[in-house]
Formats: sequence, structure tokens, C-alpha cells
Amino acid sequence: MQLVVARIGRAHGIKGEVTVEVRTDEPELRLAPGAVLATDPPSAGPLTVETGRVHSGRLLLRFEGVHDRTGAEALRNILLIAEIDPEELPEGEDEYYDHQLMDLDVVTEDGTEVGRITEISHLPSQDLFIVERPDGSEVLIPFVAEIVTEIDLEEQRAVIDPPPGLIDDQAEIVSSRDPEA
Repeated sequence: MQLVVARIGRAHGIKGEVTVEVRTDEPELRLAPGAVLATDPPSAGPLTVETGRVHSGRLLLRFEGVHDRTGAEALRNILLIAEIDPEELPEGEDEYYDHQLMDLDVVTEDGTEVGRITEISHLPSQDLFIVERPDGSEVLIPFVAEIVTEIDLEEQRAVIDPPPGLIDDQAEIVSSRDPEA
């Protein structure tokens, strides 16, 4: 099984280093020197990590054969993909790989359909589900226990208890505040 473990960002300096947006809980294992990673698009790889270091809170990597800024810039926005044993599961009870959460139906606790998870954004403070609603619009749902109350992989759904205003239409919000609106 293949999982996205990082996205390459901008070049850093003139010696071929790049910033990376880490998408794994195990960067010291998945992005260690010597790691060979597939890429998306496939034509850009595979890439072998030559060196890695943390600078100002960001992970910087250098890949074999990339030793200047031009080569590093050419890698921008490429996804790094690691081969994962399919039997390997997250250790914690409430831990999931992105691929397990993608395409889950999102419903409220009373069963109201909200939409489908189309993307997961990994931010420093928390992860966000990007949920496509039936009308094609998107809503962002923070992946925190207070809001996402249940992940049911068997039923392929995420149950949420959203605070007021998180998924409500603006018209509903206005009408609930001002009875004459």
C-alpha cells in the first residue's frame, strides 16, 4: 500500500534543499536519509533522501542528484509516497491514516447528511476535513473530538456534533439571530 508522507515546498538556499509539508506521524522513519520515495507525478521520481534537518521548525530535505536551487525548485508541489505494509495500522485507537478517512460520509448525530470527505488538511494546530456538500460547496470540519464524535470505518461514516454556525447556511444563521430577517 502506498501513502502520501509529504509534499515538497519551496527551495531553501542554493544547495538543493527543499522545505516539506510533513503528512506522516513518523517523519524520522519515513523521511530519513536513504529512504526511497515514489512521487506523484510518477515521472519526478523515485527520489532518495540524502539529508534531512530541521530549520526554524520546518523540515528541510535534500535528495540525491539535486544539488542546486534550480533542481530543488523543479520539485515544488510533488507528493512523496512511501510503501506501507497493509497490515500496519495506527497504534492508537483514535488514530487513522488519511486513506481510511477519505470518502467517508459525514453526518450529524441526528443523521442529517453533511457531505463527503474529499481532502484532509494537516495544519499545525489540528487537522481539517474538507467536506463536499451535496450542492457542490465545501465546508471545513476541524478533526477534534469535541466535533467529530465518531469514526465508523465499517459504515464508512464520520459523525459530527457541529457548533452553531459551522455547517449552517448563512441565511439560517441570520434568521436564527434576527427573527425579522
